[in-house]
Amino acid sequence: MGKKILLCCFLSAVICEVPAMPGTVKKESSYNFPFVPRSEWSIRPPMDDPTPLDTPVPYVVIHHTYIPGACADKETCTLSMRSMQRAHMALDWGDIGYNFCVGGDGVAYEGRGWRVLGVHAGRANRFSLGICLIGDWRFELPPTQQLKTVEALIATALDLGIIDEHYKLVGHRQMTDTECPGDALLEEIKTWKNYSPLPAGPEDPL
Repeated sequence: MGKKILLCCFLSAVICEVPAMPGTVKKESSYNFPFVPRSEWSIRPPMDDPTPLDTPVPYVVIHHTYIPGACADKETCTLSMRSMQRAHMALDWGDIGYNFCVGGDGVAYEGRGWRVLGVHAGRANRFSLGICLIGDWRFELPPTQQLKTVEALIATALDLGIIDEHYKLVGHRQMTDTECPGDALLEEIKTWKNYSPLPAGPEDPL
């Protein structure tokens, strides 16, 4: 009897030590960055049925809002998220277009989330995760904590199997005709790991 108990304890310990498989959804409390789920900011459900994102995707597309401007606390950032959602719904996008937004408070705000197709980068929507930095980043850089949360968000997406291990990091203007994500922010992400100076090559799905 004693041997059976020891064996069960041993097996339980081994099972608990097995790491999560890629693609497993982590609990929000385990993220190593501040996180606000959409249930805490959104007062409107999507207008259409969410389309699953076929993961892992090969691109991470970085945006800025331009308008609304920068926000530095949860109350202001929440209002910005609601404003964007209203504007995007008015364009018949069904919901806020981005998968995630990051405020100047260093908090990641869930948009469409990890596994829902976004509307943010034209033909690249089907192949990318869209992350938007709230604010106008044409002439100045976002706060350090905002940038660090974006990097942590990307690292988590990689850990979860949402983006390919050889993902390409790009700015919105590299996918469509726009100034987004602003000159200053674009120059910053050019220094980040996996930045890709598109246009895409023949191996890209665009």
